[in-house]
Amino acid sequence: MDMFDKINEMYDRKREIELGGGDARIEKQHEKGKLTARERIDLLLDEGTFVEINPFITHRTTDFGMDKQVGPGDGVVTGFGKVNGRNVYLFAQDFTVFGGALGEMHAMKIAAVMDLAAKNGTPFIGINDSGGARIQEGVLSLDGYGHIFYRNAIYSGVIPQISVIMGPCAGGAVYSPAITDFILMVDKTSQMFITGPKVIETVTGEKISSEDLGGSKVHNTISGNAHFRAPSEEDSIEQIRKLLSYLPQSNKEKAPKYPKPEGDDYRPDIIDYVPIEPTKPYDVRKVVEQVVDEGSFMEVHSEFAKKVLHVLLVNQ
Repeated sequence: MDMFDKINEMYDRKREIELGGGDARIEKQHEKGKLTARERIDLLLDEGTFVEINPFITHRTTDFGMDKQVGPGDGVVTGFGKVNGRNVYLFAQDFTVFGGALGEMHAMKIAAVMDLAAKNGTPFIGINDSGGARIQEGVLSLDGYGHIFYRNAIYSGVIPQISVIMGPCAGGAVYSPAITDFILMVDKTSQMFITGPKVIETVTGEKISSEDLGGSKVHNTISGNAHFRAPSEEDSIEQIRKLLSYLPQSNKEKAPKYPKPEGDDYRPDIIDYVPIEPTKPYDVRKVVEQVVDEGSFMEVHSEFAKKVLHVLLVNQ
């Protein structure tokens, strides 16, 4: 075998890895209304900018028959690319491989791109679609979560950390997103809970659906854990792209600056929205719309604690 044969062999291996769990599992993912990990990355990043990191890594577990199971990329795709011309690092868990469950090498790949994001001063995005820890790996899985949580903590306030939930995520799979800066969810297909409905029924006798326990509506309107929700994965990814346009690359940079729109700044309509009587209610959103430039703010937590308006403003 010469060098070119070896290179071609690597390309063949890479193509196999890109299929994840195979055509049958990909089709099953699509039947649930969900995209694959790589499809999500392709939608999020500018075309042709994705560079994958550590694609050939897989688990090293031999217990419980794991030595006979090959998991392409160990169930997670990691790398970097651009969103609207700006660098980002990211991971996308692959539910077609071990149900996206986190093991030792899976966690190592995520921790590695988190370190690179902090080192290079870029936002970090996690696309979560995981059932939690890979129980076949025991404490190694739990140790892996520890490495991720540690980085969530030390990089908090250093780089923007964004999590999007795109599947039924339980246990350790939601602890990390909960301590990132922003969480986005998708209606009907994404859930966040400490443990699933079956365990709750076994322990307490109470029957509850996944949606009622930890669906997008619950976390956007009641718990406040999530900041945004969307009707589809495509819409959620578009929300991420919009959100990034309001955020700086890191704590060492300012938020992106956009040209101020032309036109008259004087807006007498604001008087119409603020009543003279201090006890009379009014819609503060209409006031904000009159104060800031049109289309220059993005509301956060729009469905939670509605007595408070929380917005991000464009830097001009």
